Amino acid sequence: MLKALVGALAVAALGACSPVYVVKAGIAEVGILRARQPIHRVLADTTVNPETRAKLAWIMDARRFASEDLGFDVGEAYTQYTELDSDTLALVVSAAYRDRLVPKTWWFPIVGRVPYKGHFSLDGALSEAESLREDGYDAFVRPTAAFSTLGWFNDPVVSATLRVDDVEVVTTTFHELTHREVFVPGQVTFNESLATFVGRVAAIRFFCTREGGGPDTVRCERAQARWRDVQRFGAFIDDLVAQLQVVYHDEALDEAGKLVQREGVFASAHQRFDDELTPSFESLTFGSFRRDPLNNATLLSRYRYYHRLADFDALLALYDGDLPQAVSDLAARARGSNDPFALLPDG
Repeated sequence: MLKALVGALAVAALGACSPVYVVKAGIAEVGILRARQPIHRVLADTTVNPETRAKLAWIMDARRFASEDLGFDVGEAYTQYTELDSDTLALVVSAAYRDRLVPKTWWFPIVGRVPYKGHFSLDGALSEAESLREDGYDAFVRPTAAFSTLGWFNDPVVSATLRVDDVEVVTTTFHELTHREVFVPGQVTFNESLATFVGRVAAIRFFCTREGGGPDTVRCERAQARWRDVQRFGAFIDDLVAQLQVVYHDEALDEAGKLVQREGVFASAHQRFDDELTPSFESLTFGSFRRDPLNNATLLSRYRYYHRLADFDALLALYDGDLPQAVSDLAARARGSNDPFALLPDG
């Protein structure tokens, strides 16, 4: 781990990523890895909260399913557990230009340029967000409860991941394992939207087809309902982005005019969300869309996870529902592509 940290620091010193930041992030990562303990020991420890053990058991089952049924190379990921001191793993800071849907990006070793930056302290995240606002950006700070090191380390399950119910715990496991299987450098929206798609579809198959599950079980029905909810929300976000692009590309508007026009689009989106989407949701609520201020940074943070989900589904249909083959072929074709979304059918 020390060699990996030093190597990352050396690369960062030559690029746009702060060496101090890499050191802080590396120290936090080392702390998480050092606190790991094998999940099989946690499952056998009767002093551990029963709910924690039950959710860890679901993760182990999902991990086996990913390996045996999806053909994923899971390595030793999620075979260990780290109890955190808080219910949040990290804070993610993102930013975007106010008059166009273009994110601010940061460069990091290995992953390249990405449109967000993780912090392990609230003060650090809030300070960076405020600095970005002072520089004229929209900014957003959100918590995250899970992560993937893309196979560089044997990622542990962290306690923050277990705050949600069984269906979401399993879905998150598949989502993060997808990042180990498919990762296209510099293509964050593709990587995250693909992982959203795979996580949801794999969860349905896990709960609806595995031994002990079935199509009439509560968890199967819940997983199916949530995939429908996610697709509704994704289509809504894609439509909102398309409306804003019309405003931002209007050459007759100056920057001030675009900012005025965008507020009208945002107000209309809130109204549509309340009147049309909220009554249609079956299991999820996406309440943070209403709680968080709506700006380019908050919008893009959602767009990255929900873009063109229907087209991923259309690709799966071309493979007659063969998820492992569809993912494998897409991964092979996406590597090195400047626009991996162009590989999807237009659903």
